Amino acid sequence: MIQARGITRTYQTHGSFTGDRTVHALRGVDFTLPDGGAVSFIGESGCGKTTLGKILTGLETFDGGELVVDGVELSKLRPRQREKYFRRIQMIHQDPYSALNPTRTVEATLGDPLRMRAKETGAPVSAWRERAAELLTLVGLEPAAVLPKYPHQLSGGQRQRVVIARALTVDPTVLIADEAVSMIDVSMRLGILSLLRDLRARLGISLVFITHDVATARYVGDGGELHVIYRGEVVERGLTDEVILSPVHPYTQCLLSAVPVMRGLEEPGPDRTAPTAALDERTPTPGCLFQPRCPFAGAQCAETHPVLVPFGADAVGTDAAEANVTGADVTGADVTGADATEESGHVHACFYPESRRVVGVEVGAASA
Repeated sequence: MIQARGITRTYQTHGSFTGDRTVHALRGVDFTLPDGGAVSFIGESGCGKTTLGKILTGLETFDGGELVVDGVELSKLRPRQREKYFRRIQMIHQDPYSALNPTRTVEATLGDPLRMRAKETGAPVSAWRERAAELLTLVGLEPAAVLPKYPHQLSGGQRQRVVIARALTVDPTVLIADEAVSMIDVSMRLGILSLLRDLRARLGISLVFITHDVATARYVGDGGELHVIYRGEVVERGLTDEVILSPVHPYTQCLLSAVPVMRGLEEPGPDRTAPTAALDERTPTPGCLFQPRCPFAGAQCAETHPVLVPFGADAVGTDAAEANVTGADVTGADVTGADATEESGHVHACFYPESRRVVGVEVGAASA
């Protein structure tokens, strides 16, 4: 199990023309990934999704908050002590073309980590070839045909499957899929997505799925939680289907409204909307981060920063409303009248929440 509590990451940039600037990549991100579960993060480019993935795999540090893996808070350990925990968490990189060493065959790529793993577990080192063939078969490749080849001799889909096989060589318990299908031909994407779902079911591996594609997040993260990130901050969180079918935060609604509609099979959602302005991160926003672009913003949005609160009529009218004004976090509070929402964990950071239907509706379903 992975628990992230208030993870923050800030960068200081220095440019000759742009000057010094502070970039808040992550602003207090919280989530829990249960064993065998799935958590998806969606948002536009630059919102902090990849930074979060790198932090979870130990490739990046964080400024504040806590990262707990199997009950152990990693920030309290020395770097060498953290290695065994980060080894359980492997990343599937976005670009399969640059993720593999072009001068090494697939056999060499898989062989080194498998031999190291054999020494750790006490298994015969000579058994690594058999394990390599087993992993390639698991990800849907023919071992005899793939092992002697170099990356440039493989298709994009085959390379990504080799990347997944390499991640599995150390027997991870968590996979971080960072835009795992964005650079693969559309015809091959479904195969990779089905493979990720199959690995969850067969091996019990937990999955963190990072993407800007809502459809893939819904497919892979079925039954898990969906987190919507805007400028490093989670603005809405809940069960994947609930957030997609009944989004509450205006940013989530704008994001889902951008999903293409299959003409002839679907009709546009009746409440589709769009941001009122382009993103400008240099403009100070003391209130809601989305306020300068929000089509439903009010006066309060520009002055007070909202926090995550449960969605529900009573919750917004009582404790949640007070917490939104004062800046307190009541995501764990006992708010009466919102039992159904609390069971699903659907929370948002908006002063004027309203559930809207923005995704495509199957033809004939809207009138039924």
